[in-house]
Amino acid sequence: MKLLTAATLLLASTAVFARPAPLVSIPSHDGFFDNIAAHCGKAYEGKVTVDNAAGPSSFAGKKLVMHVRRCNERELQVPFHVGEDASRTWIITKTGSGLSLKHDHRHKDGTDDVSTMYGGHTVDAGFESVQSFPADQYSKELFVNQGIPQSMGNTWQMYIYPEKFTYRLIRQGREFRVDFDLTKPITPPASPWGYKD
Repeated sequence: MKLLTAATLLLASTAVFARPAPLVSIPSHDGFFDNIAAHCGKAYEGKVTVDNAAGPSSFAGKKLVMHVRRCNERELQVPFHVGEDASRTWIITKTGSGLSLKHDHRHKDGTDDVSTMYGGHTVDAGFESVQSFPADQYSKELFVNQGIPQSMGNTWQMYIYPEKFTYRLIRQGREFRVDFDLTKPITPPASPWGYKD
């Protein structure tokens, strides 16, 4: 009986200390994440301000909208609508070793595009207003398999200031940038492809 009581007490005492490991972060990553999360539920219109690609842009003449759609303590889902194309969602995640940015691309029926979940991870502290995401290994291998090895050098950057949010892609010889006006919220669009309200 004494052995059973001791075993029960030991089990009870260990249960008290059993908990998930904490999700650690640093102030600049938290600040950046929180600055975007402060806009949760809101949508904003933007415009291409830099695009040095040759040929006509697929974004030309289309309404560009970002929608800070879903937010929790670990993840932000930000659909990026290009005209009627609702295939793109930026996913910013706290990983415990920084921040991850992924591009979730879907078809209209909700299935995954062959080019999906590419992105990168922070490699330094960044700032509360600016973070950079150099391409991760998954993305590099995806780009090679798709025959676009030049994209292995991609770095995505996001800037958030009181009046403007910027999404920027850079690599050697390539720059693309969209700026969104945070002073004028608009009616949020419908759910992006593959997501439900």
